[in-house]
Amino acid sequence: MHIDAQTPVPRPPDDLPATLRALRDSGHVARGVKAEVRDNLMAALRAGRDPFPGIVGFDATVRPDLERALLAGHDVVLLGERGQGKTRLARTLVGLLDEWLPVVAGCEINDHPDEPVCVRCRRLADQLGDGLPVEWRHRSQRYGEKLATPDTSVGDLIGDVDPIRVAEGRSLGDPETVHFGLVPRTNRGIFVINELPDLAERIQVALLNVLEERDLQIRGYQLRLPLDVLVVASANPEDFTNRGRIITPLKDRFGAEIRTHYPLRLEDEVAVVRQEADLVAGVPEHVLEILARFTRAVRESPSVDARSGVSARFAVAAAETVAASALRRAAITGDDAVARVGDLTGVVGTLRGKVEFDISEEGRETEVLAHLLRRAVADVFRERLRGEDLGAFVARFDEGGEVVTGDLVASATLLREVGPIDGLGRLVARVDPEGGDSPAAAAATLEFVLEGLWLTRRLSKAEIGGRVVYGAA
Repeated sequence: MHIDAQTPVPRPPDDLPATLRALRDSGHVARGVKAEVRDNLMAALRAGRDPFPGIVGFDATVRPDLERALLAGHDVVLLGERGQGKTRLARTLVGLLDEWLPVVAGCEINDHPDEPVCVRCRRLADQLGDGLPVEWRHRSQRYGEKLATPDTSVGDLIGDVDPIRVAEGRSLGDPETVHFGLVPRTNRGIFVINELPDLAERIQVALLNVLEERDLQIRGYQLRLPLDVLVVASANPEDFTNRGRIITPLKDRFGAEIRTHYPLRLEDEVAVVRQEADLVAGVPEHVLEILARFTRAVRESPSVDARSGVSARFAVAAAETVAASALRRAAITGDDAVARVGDLTGVVGTLRGKVEFDISEEGRETEVLAHLLRRAVADVFRERLRGEDLGAFVARFDEGGEVVTGDLVASATLLREVGPIDGLGRLVARVDPEGGDSPAAAAATLEFVLEGLWLTRRLSKAEIGGRVVYGAA
């Protein structure tokens, strides 16, 4: 389930119990949140249903570890470099909660009507007995998320004295003067804290009781409010960041530390881009594969600081940039908006800031990225057209002919310049089976072949005034 602040919360069904007496009569049995997650995960696994929808590339690695941790009832630290899907994975856990949860009406910390823990709800239970009003919380309301920042306070996470309530005449010793923070407000739910090492160490100490004793300590109050919460934290490996660390006592209180990773398989890298990118134009599969190979090459390059990682957002942003280039061409020339290899040119400059280079490569960043991009194009060319006879393309240039293309050259213009070539239709079907037989798909394949022939030194290439001229080698 995707968490979105703009998504309206569903209305609870009208037939749900509205009082404690009706709730008891319905046979409802209270469960802790970890037992709830365990039961629902077991049901998903038995039914063959994906418990973590939208998560790609973790099937044989991260998923089994996370499933074991949740079945064991452990709080979890997801440890990995940037852009590995840690937050997205944590957000899918909402789908393992029951759709509706009964709470005492108006309770800030989601007390169960049969087992209230806060002062207000206990007082109401004493006054109203079986008539205690019941509300129902949707699973999307039982998820809390906080990005750890250096200015995060104990009050933000745990709570503090509310001066307005004191000013209304309540004494400082009254527990109802406490304003609860994010963690208790997520009671009976899932609380996620992103980039935990960024949290100041003195603030991390405030979480010790939450994870071990499962209660709150707020200033001088002797609050013994048992919390029922599943805590998930994300962090970069400590040796990959200079921003901070998880203090040892807190790390010890998490039951499971699970390492995430970038996609291990090329097809998973492509699937992530296809899933996450907001593409405003058609991007053929071979262009997405080039971007995926490019991303992997940048990650593995000795010129790039391996400690910083290269996020999956790198490939996603690249795909969106390429699609935008195709859309720009369509607006100017009236062409169909389909990306071509030539649209990759704009990727290097826009993505340079997403990569941390080794200090020895200072001044060569653009050169390094351009080289890795060319290598990715060549690899996809060899892979997709291995064994294909491209002699007809080379022969087109044998007598000194040239073909001019570029990011503002329409598909029909490019096809007209090249003229009829035997086997082009077959190549389009092989390179882009889903692209159909449109001029834009044919032009995308044609430009891919021309670039591949240049990279394998069977054609020449010159860039003149924003245009690309292919000729005989």
